[in-house]
Amino acid sequence: MRFGIFIPQGWRLDLVGIEPAAQWQVMRDLARRADAAEVWESLWVYDHFHTVPVPTEEATHEAWTLMSAFAASTSRIRLGQMCTAMAYRNPAYLAKVAATVDSISGGRTEMGIGGGWYEHEWRAYGYGFPSAKERLGRLDEGVQIFRQAWTTGEATLDGKYYQVNGALVRPLPLQEGGIPLWIAGGGEKVTLKIAAKYAQYTNFSGNLAEFEAKSEILRGHCATVGTDFDAITRSSNFNIVVGSTEAEVEERLSGVQAKLAAVIGEDEAKGFVDGQFRTSPAVGTPEQVIENLTAVKDLGLGYAIFNFPESAYDTSGIELFEREIAPALR
Repeated sequence: MRFGIFIPQGWRLDLVGIEPAAQWQVMRDLARRADAAEVWESLWVYDHFHTVPVPTEEATHEAWTLMSAFAASTSRIRLGQMCTAMAYRNPAYLAKVAATVDSISGGRTEMGIGGGWYEHEWRAYGYGFPSAKERLGRLDEGVQIFRQAWTTGEATLDGKYYQVNGALVRPLPLQEGGIPLWIAGGGEKVTLKIAAKYAQYTNFSGNLAEFEAKSEILRGHCATVGTDFDAITRSSNFNIVVGSTEAEVEERLSGVQAKLAAVIGEDEAKGFVDGQFRTSPAVGTPEQVIENLTAVKDLGLGYAIFNFPESAYDTSGIELFEREIAPALR
């Protein structure tokens, strides 16, 4: 199993209490820490504009700006977004942005891409909120533009949603064949079919039963479109809170909830922690996390990306993972 780590950027209210002027230094230092620890193959941010579980006035730093900054601040680790919303940016423009980041980083960029889902920020930013059919149609056409742009340096498409005519994307990405595509989402009829056609990586739920079911649907789409199922690396994201004892895990969860409650109130914070963390297979003691994730690994999970909610304030959970969990899963 390979590992990625999310860098806190504010979206999950994971920079609360840190002055805005100091937030970049916190993110940069965590990125450099991950860059120096070979456990981590990649670092990730989210492509969102408004915080969750509810919009607040807390900062949410923009994903592709951070990609460029991390590219210039690190030397080894790969750089991803989980996941870029296709319709937030013109795809030819986005192909150009990603190719530039790949050049700055020396060929370390990943493209996590999906249809987008957070209705509040869509409408607030003036994008409307198209139907799922349209959002996924834009995803399919946009990926076609990426592939052309990154392999030929030019893209032309007269699509239903996007029309580009000789859009030049130079320089090309440094990576031969273009930037790896992570198609994110578990939509069974459309998203996983797009993944079967174009993806080097997928990203969907790490829940044991759901992971198994989505994997079999992906396998079926691969057979239909004539691609190699085994050539696609399946990944999942995990909210992780790990402690040496169950009491320490509970103490850490309470700390996360208290920090959230200061901004969104007790009820909202409790609901978020209960729904997003207490149900996660990556919450527990090292032994519990190893057991849970080994079960998903045995079903074909090849890449796990972890969100440590307290990492902007305390890296001891990351250290425990690196010391006790990573060796067992690798």
